[in-house]
Amino acid sequence: MTDMTGREEETIAQRAARRLYQGRWLLAVSAIAIVVVAIAPSWQAVFLAMGFLAVVTALAPRRPASERRASKSITVPETQLDGVTPRDIAAAVPSPFLIFDSRGGLVYANPAAEAAFGPLAPGISMQLKFRAPEMQQLIERTLSVRPGPANVVDYAERVPVERVFRVTATSIGEGKGLFALVFKDQSEARRIDRMRADFIANASHELRTPLASIAGFVETLRGPAKDDPAARDHFLQIMQNQTARMARLIDDLLSLSRLEMKPYFRPGTRVDLRETLKSVIDSLSPRAAEAGVDVETNLPEAPVEIAGDRDEIFQVFENLLENAIKYGQSGRKVVVSIGQGAEAGRPEIEVAFRDFGPGIAEEHIPRVTERFYRVDVEVSRAQKGTGLGLAIVKHILTRHNARLSIKSEVGHGATFTVHFPAR
Repeated sequence: MTDMTGREEETIAQRAARRLYQGRWLLAVSAIAIVVVAIAPSWQAVFLAMGFLAVVTALAPRRPASERRASKSITVPETQLDGVTPRDIAAAVPSPFLIFDSRGGLVYANPAAEAAFGPLAPGISMQLKFRAPEMQQLIERTLSVRPGPANVVDYAERVPVERVFRVTATSIGEGKGLFALVFKDQSEARRIDRMRADFIANASHELRTPLASIAGFVETLRGPAKDDPAARDHFLQIMQNQTARMARLIDDLLSLSRLEMKPYFRPGTRVDLRETLKSVIDSLSPRAAEAGVDVETNLPEAPVEIAGDRDEIFQVFENLLENAIKYGQSGRKVVVSIGQGAEAGRPEIEVAFRDFGPGIAEEHIPRVTERFYRVDVEVSRAQKGTGLGLAIVKHILTRHNARLSIKSEVGHGATFTVHFPAR
């Protein structure tokens, strides 16, 4: 396309000179033939000159090889891209894409940009639209260097939700006076990096505490308490409790890791929720009796089946009932029930765990399913909690296309309800 455009812009003199250069061999031979004819003594010499002219004309190159290749490329048959405009291509880009002129005025915004930043009127100043210092510097730097390399900055939008973009600015062509901004959304990657860093920090802290305790008791047993049987037995019991806590934490971490490796797996077997709940209640009855808590049930007579993995649903019910017993034991009662519900017109099966303990303050409810989040750290550790139980519950329910809802009022207990789709 560039070669064709260049040829169209040639002057008549340039075109003539180019054609004369291309035919230089033919002109030279013709000149030689004319001289021979002018001085030839006989007709045989004239015929010889004309034959020489014909041979050279047939063999002499008429155009350079590069031009012959370009001509072939120009005559390629029409393809599916013919008729597609640059605007069509820009509209298909999934990332926000803006074009602005040398005065910083908006020329074009693709649909992704309008979805991300709201309506963008042509001519609006880019520096007025993006007031962050890093964007101001990026636009100024892009306008001052023509043409220049791509400039890249990180830009954060805080309203209506926090988003982080990697913004690339570059000039379009040479001397066109147009520039492009491409916004690559980095929000999810940043969120995952932040979660990973928080997870490592929390896991390290949770493991360091019992390890430091065990190391201190070992040092005491080898020193001052070396010959004190009563102190030795007391310290060994604490060390056993701390190692058990680390074992539970490691088991929960491994369980969470296994769940995260297959978050979109959809089990295909059928599970009877009623039978699974009875098994969980039977397994935790000794712990309930030890805590002085009565577990009451309100279950249907007929089986209640859903599509799912029995072992994972057992783990969900076990975590929720164990939490109700541990943190609601002051109420001396836990009620487990199965009922019917609906969400957005879709029928659901609801399994509820109701305790009558101190309850949970409203500001804590949205965060209780986060890893290592505890409403009361001291109470949680005293109850041998790892801070991962509800995070595991959330992951398992996501795999089963189910959800967890929490209702609580301080001083009146809490209700954790699992909502399974009825299918």
